[in-house]
Amino acid sequence: MSKKRPVAIALAGALCLVTTACADSSTDQDAGSGGDASAAAARSGYPVTLENCGVSEKITEEPGRVVVMNGASVAEVSTLLALGVQDKIVANQQSYGMSEVSGRAAAIKALPTGDVKLNDAYDIPREAMIGLRPDLVLSTTSYGFDEKNGFATREQLKQVGAHTYVSPQGCDQDTSKMTIADSYTLLRDMGKIFNKGDEAEKLIAASRKSIAEVSAKVKGEKRPEVMVLFSNMAMGGNDFSSVVAKGIYNDILAKAGGSNAFENAAKTSFADLSKEKVAATDVDALVVIGYNDPNPAAYAEQLLKEFPQWPAAKNDTYVALSDSMYLGPSNDLAVEKIAKMLHPDKF
Repeated sequence: MSKKRPVAIALAGALCLVTTACADSSTDQDAGSGGDASAAAARSGYPVTLENCGVSEKITEEPGRVVVMNGASVAEVSTLLALGVQDKIVANQQSYGMSEVSGRAAAIKALPTGDVKLNDAYDIPREAMIGLRPDLVLSTTSYGFDEKNGFATREQLKQVGAHTYVSPQGCDQDTSKMTIADSYTLLRDMGKIFNKGDEAEKLIAASRKSIAEVSAKVKGEKRPEVMVLFSNMAMGGNDFSSVVAKGIYNDILAKAGGSNAFENAAKTSFADLSKEKVAATDVDALVVIGYNDPNPAAYAEQLLKEFPQWPAAKNDTYVALSDSMYLGPSNDLAVEKIAKMLHPDKF
């Protein structure tokens, strides 16, 4: 059942510890008169200043050579695709291999990779990063800019003219307090960086409207206990080490009319559980997240057979999802799909 590999370790590092808010963003307002050049810059939406994990990034023009680090995520690349700026990407290392959004997985696969030789964490080492000549580097957490892990630091990238950005809740390499609002922060910040603010706000408004409509339908209903886990993924020493305890997943579950059966099993994003602990917990439904797993539904069915005492097994209640369950522009799809699984009579 386990799939132990360096990327699993990277996923745990990217998603697992305890965090503080990361990306407070604001637009720079220049009060002084700078003639025609200043007026033109103002009309273009630049300059833009982002205060990001203690680093101030002043961006004076739209980035044209963007590098997206792996970070065991698709949040950043999916956000760029949603905003229509994928043509600015010169190297992308993110992929889930599947998506709830039609065509997204293929669009990600078609992006350039920069022909980089990756390190043991399946990410871009310092020398290769500098060689890509980026003007913007995106990382899911500060791990991607940690010198001791062989990565280029934010200061080193600044010295070669590259701006850097760490996604919301990634400053401390921990996403246990992440919510859907952080997906909106990422959208807004990328909208500002690429002068796509209107497009970002339209995406946010549509997502909020969809989630509000779903939540209204399930309001007041009994909240089933849901087990959320990554399929065929090992992050610890026990049989079930990729079980979600905290993070954006719980916000999605709550808005879909459910609750996390293992929320109190760990203080971090993931719980490392024995088979006995899992067997002793009443699980009403399964949400299996596929990370480069071609058939997460098969994994869900295997679990239901392994634990026939679960209400989920007796009622065959599960859904297999991927990128909509993580930070990114498509959380509304996860909310809808889970709500329909948990409360089919309301739809």
